[in-house]
Amino acid sequence: MRRSAISPASTQPDRAAKEVNKQGDRLLTVDEAAERLGTGVRFIRRLIHERRIRYVKLGKPIRIPESVLDAYIEARTVEPLRTRRTRYGRAA
Repeated sequence: MRRSAISPASTQPDRAAKEVNKQGDRLLTVDEAAERLGTGVRFIRRLIHERRIRYVKLGKPIRIPESVLDAYIEARTVEPLRTRRTRYGRAA
């Protein structure tokens, strides 16, 4: 009895949800990355075009590892300045 080289569609996992790189990060589509950053797809494509973030090219499709987005957010997070408060408030 020969098995078919192609398994039935019902047994194949969703590839977009299961694609991971060697660090175990999930690979996000451009749309998913834009949604995660709360921006438009055009902004993500500009980051890719300007090579401001790392990405994985799988033929024509482009995927962005979650760790890359985490690093991008961390690098651009601005911490608030902590000013020393005086004991008494400002005089009016």
